[in-house]
Amino acid sequence: MHKNYLVAAAFSGGLAVVLGAFGAHGLERITSDEKVLHGFQTGVQYQMYHALALLFVAMLFDKLPAKWMKWAGICFITGIILFSGSLYLLTFFKIQESSGVKFVGPVTPLGGVFFIAGWLCLLGAAVKNPHNLR
Repeated sequence: MHKNYLVAAAFSGGLAVVLGAFGAHGLERITSDEKVLHGFQTGVQYQMYHALALLFVAMLFDKLPAKWMKWAGICFITGIILFSGSLYLLTFFKIQESSGVKFVGPVTPLGGVFFIAGWLCLLGAAVKNPHNLR
């Protein structure tokens, strides 16, 4: 098991729960804009999905090719930061009616690319060494 990825998965998963609770109870008191609320919720969902993916990377690290698993973990962490983080920032900027929206908006798809790359690395690890999976 890869300890650093396990720690990152646990931290990210816990943070997703905290942010999800804030989104459900606190954010609705700040704004009623459905688009803003939906964007925040999307960030929370994808953060949790990829925290779980990172947990699987940590657990499977010793069974699959380390090079592929290392990159899967890096891509998932980077995707969480860029994708979910940018959606959280966009929520803040939209509530503040800040011009920062135009600078942060393009970051979100880049985070999505890292999520896809992480899944492809996980696929590469499985295909590269399938006899270790039983």
